[in-house]
Amino acid sequence: MTNLPDGRYVDDTPFDATANIQTLERQDLDAPAWLLVWRKFRRHRLGLVSGIFLLLCYMILPFVGFIAPYTANERDSDYLFAPPQSVQWYHEGDFIGPFVYPTVAEADLETFQWKFVTDTTTPLPLKFFCQGESYPLAGLIETDVHLFCAPEGATIFLWGSDRLGRDVFSRILYGAQLSLTVGLIGISVSFVLGIGFGSIAGYFGGKIDWVINRVIEILRSLPELPLWLALSAAVPSNWGPVAVFFIISIILGVLDWPGLARAVRAKFLSLREEEYVRAAEMMGASSGRVIRRHLLPNFMSHLIASATLSIPAMILGETALSFLGLGLRAPAVSWGVMLNDAQNLASIEIYPWTAIPMLPIIVIVLAFNFLGDGLRDSLDPYAD
Repeated sequence: MTNLPDGRYVDDTPFDATANIQTLERQDLDAPAWLLVWRKFRRHRLGLVSGIFLLLCYMILPFVGFIAPYTANERDSDYLFAPPQSVQWYHEGDFIGPFVYPTVAEADLETFQWKFVTDTTTPLPLKFFCQGESYPLAGLIETDVHLFCAPEGATIFLWGSDRLGRDVFSRILYGAQLSLTVGLIGISVSFVLGIGFGSIAGYFGGKIDWVINRVIEILRSLPELPLWLALSAAVPSNWGPVAVFFIISIILGVLDWPGLARAVRAKFLSLREEEYVRAAEMMGASSGRVIRRHLLPNFMSHLIASATLSIPAMILGETALSFLGLGLRAPAVSWGVMLNDAQNLASIEIYPWTAIPMLPIIVIVLAFNFLGDGLRDSLDPYAD
């Protein structure tokens, strides 16, 4: 340490450029695995944005009744196939706030279609935190308060109305409750079966492994779509929407587990020969404890990524079945049920907004795929 004339001290030890690098490397080695994964996942912009978007989507599911201006099956017979309405803020150069213009349906005797005429001279401000049709908030509390409502003498069909005069925007929000939840229930069933049978086959081997593998091969050899259709058609038509929903979720999960079971089996076959597994067995650990405490944690990161990539497939499966009329049925509301009403191509050509339910399906599936890619790339935090 050198004392300068002005009273300051200067360290005269030679600078070591590798010291800071070694310190950072030491910190990375000492950091927990989840922190390393998070550091790398933050750099995957698409995955991070998709994860935040999906988190928000699932958080608003219990409150869609509050956000939607109408209930799922609320009808207005005077506005069949009404076109989408835009929310305006300025009227003739003056700021009024969010408002809509009143629309009147008139019969066109030349085309025999409803013609909607907008009165642009009368702005009607939207109502906020207003009373409307009652709905169960979070499935528990019965209330009639909505975030926003149409003013008296006007409607608020943001994405148009369908053939029965129901608001498409509100129905898409309500449909998300079933379409997004079916993937979670289905993946839960798939994980229980896939991890259970895959771990048993991979850890014990022998005849148990042979039997489970033959079952997996038989299930994977069956054509997927016809099997979906056959199982869905076997659901009694007099069952309620809730019962059909859970049956469809279980069917999707039961048909998805063989692929996961094979992946778990292959991983267990390699891990069961590791020294720490042998040491646990020699110390008297039971087979269940070895699987739970030593094998599954080393495979859990792959399972998380696999789940995010399997959920969109189940959402598409429910949509396909409901679109074909073999999944959820009215009065249940899901995106597939809504698309079932838009099967007529001539109707879509005239009323294109009836095909809008395709958009949330595309966005959600892409978000899950981006999230799965981000998690898969982040599982090995030491990779470049």
